[in-house]
Amino acid sequence: MFVHFLDADNERMWTDDHDPPIPTTQWKPGQKIEYTRTRFVPVVPFLGEAVVEVGLYRENERLPLQASDPSDRDSLARSYRVASLQFLPTSENVFVIYKTGWHADEFSPDDPSLTWKWTQRSATVSVRNPKTDVTLYLEYDARPDLFPGAAQQVTVRAGDQTLRTFAAETSAPTLQRIPIAAAQLGAAEMTDLTIDVDKAFVPAKLPSGGRDLRELGIRVYHVFIEATTSKG
Repeated sequence: MFVHFLDADNERMWTDDHDPPIPTTQWKPGQKIEYTRTRFVPVVPFLGEAVVEVGLYRENERLPLQASDPSDRDSLARSYRVASLQFLPTSENVFVIYKTGWHADEFSPDDPSLTWKWTQRSATVSVRNPKTDVTLYLEYDARPDLFPGAAQQVTVRAGDQTLRTFAAETSAPTLQRIPIAAAQLGAAEMTDLTIDVDKAFVPAKLPSGGRDLRELGIRVYHVFIEATTSKG
């Protein structure tokens, strides 16, 4: 699947190309293929309505699909407009500040839009308290190969309240959705959320060696807070 996000001038801003969870070799006539992907919008210098186009390709050749909307792009493009979304100022988000326990930003040399931060054994973010129920989205991966048989245990806390504990068992980006009640955020204007990891590692002390002396916990791609109810 290719999934392209276009601005008002039909310029591509970013993509989410991926393999569908059910390979196309297993698709059957008349079958409906449905799945959900939660993706994070990168920071782009654009406000307004963006368009989502999708399609299929094989070995760089786009495949024709039966479009339901005659206003879809011309048949030669073989891309199909399926949705739109409105870009608002970042001030509309719940503000997140990375405080203690975080290493500097890193990015993929193959995809500069792919960035992450490593935590130390304990890392804290501070969020502007919306004083309503929220969902914490935490996208992360880990190095389970370094802890065979005893995966790192990750605990997410709001103050002294434990919100969730989970095992960091995957080296692929994984999303945790953690509901937080308004009462757990407290009454202050800012609330601290802490990510604790029971075991950390130092790359320079691994058999592969190296010079990286940082204490590393888990690798975090995104921390995002979404209000789930209105303040009223």
